Amino acid sequence: MATEEVSGRQSQILNLAKTIGRVSVEDLATRFDVSAQTIRKDLNDLCDRRFLNRIHGGAILASGVENVGYEARRFISQEEKRRIGQAAAQLIANATSLFINIGTTTEEVAKALHGHDSLLVITNNLHVASELYEHPRIEVILAGGTVRRSDGGIMGAATVEFIKQFKVDTAVIGTSAIDVDGTLLDFDYREVRVSRAIIENARRVIVVADRLKFERSAPVRIANLDDIDVFVTDRMPSEEMRTLFDAHGVDVKETDAQLVKVEGSFD
Repeated sequence: MATEEVSGRQSQILNLAKTIGRVSVEDLATRFDVSAQTIRKDLNDLCDRRFLNRIHGGAILASGVENVGYEARRFISQEEKRRIGQAAAQLIANATSLFINIGTTTEEVAKALHGHDSLLVITNNLHVASELYEHPRIEVILAGGTVRRSDGGIMGAATVEFIKQFKVDTAVIGTSAIDVDGTLLDFDYREVRVSRAIIENARRVIVVADRLKFERSAPVRIANLDDIDVFVTDRMPSEEMRTLFDAHGVDVKETDAQLVKVEGSFD
């Protein structure tokens, strides 16, 4: 009976993680009316079986060959993404042109651009276009192609060819995962083809990603550190990773640099 009870609770925890992307020890203990230590054991078991990945105070849905759903991604590191978006927007000058690609973090950059003037924004993200198209001083060009129902991303061969018509001042790129050597990774090779075209046709590349991306994996390579100019994050995961980015000439901007480093464990 005890095994069945734990398995049932773990199944519910996993379903909850699939829905909202992120679960915390405190919230789960309250939800199931059990001790925090019991929840930690459940999460450790699910992480050991690679269903979840550890983060401070909880866990997120494990990555692999399929991304977390769009609605769930919006809840993961929501406040961190908002600050990253604001910091990245400050790096974009008025009267310039830019690409903004698919991603919940790049959408936060778009939200932070409302104070800008005389921008030309080219995007393959329906949410970015919806956010900016009514702005009286921002011209929005929406790329053509196939719309992905799951998140409103536009991709395909037609999108790549459309992007190649432009040469912009700045590209704002998101990524699903960052490997130990700094390689930017994603899940959909069609999306990656568009991202590569964006990088190749921009004079400056800004990558926006929260620190949890360093804890995830994905199968398709977007770019290497040599391809990017600025990396905006909430906090680098380690001094070693910061040194690696510096060695490749990447200008790292940390929105939460003043915070103490937190290890991803339940202890």
